[in-house]
Amino acid sequence: MQRLYLVSSSRVHGHGYLGHCEAELRQFMQGVREVLFVPWALQDHAGYEAKVAARFKELGLVLKSIHHAPDPVAAVASAEAIFVGGGNSFRLLDQLYAQGVMPTIRQRVRAGELRYMGSSAGTNMACPTLKTTNDMPIVQPPSFEALGLIRFQINPHFLDADPSSTHMGETREDRIREFHEMNATPVLGLREGAQLLIEGERIELRGIKGARLFQRGLEPKELVPGALLEL
Repeated sequence: MQRLYLVSSSRVHGHGYLGHCEAELRQFMQGVREVLFVPWALQDHAGYEAKVAARFKELGLVLKSIHHAPDPVAAVASAEAIFVGGGNSFRLLDQLYAQGVMPTIRQRVRAGELRYMGSSAGTNMACPTLKTTNDMPIVQPPSFEALGLIRFQINPHFLDADPSSTHMGETREDRIREFHEMNATPVLGLREGAQLLIEGERIELRGIKGARLFQRGLEPKELVPGALLEL
């Protein structure tokens, strides 16, 4: 049974790093001693590692960053749990391809051998493709195909349209509507503070904010924490 914990954002206003999801994070990592960290979404791997390691230490978890591993594939093959951090999704996916770790992550998570936690860009990686990210394409990965651990797309940091705003650019809903003009895959707009806990086929929305589900040809559906998704 595969187990995934997908967080929209690592920071939420009024909370410290991963502070808004500490209870769920502790529950998800119960029984795990060491977590393999993937810092490739940011350029400063060492600084990113230090920040995450300090936070995980408070949670009783040892963090080892994959950028130190002489053989990244072997590091994934022996890990209990993996945390793929946020940053730029294009840079992250490009490195996942370059380091050759995607097949091993995919195989071990699907087999229930490796717990997968993603935040922001790391959450995007669990989707079928990169097509619903918010990031600029600062590099060009070999493909938009991501890990495909779930059957639907996620738009992290989802923002509702502000009716009082004078901004004339496209809203997040407009962008997702454009996606559905060319693609049929459902998209979950995951607001900051929202999370998904996935155990096998069970998908539960958790956190302090809800989500908005977009399906091609249907009106968007509002979801509240505690909802079970059937996708």
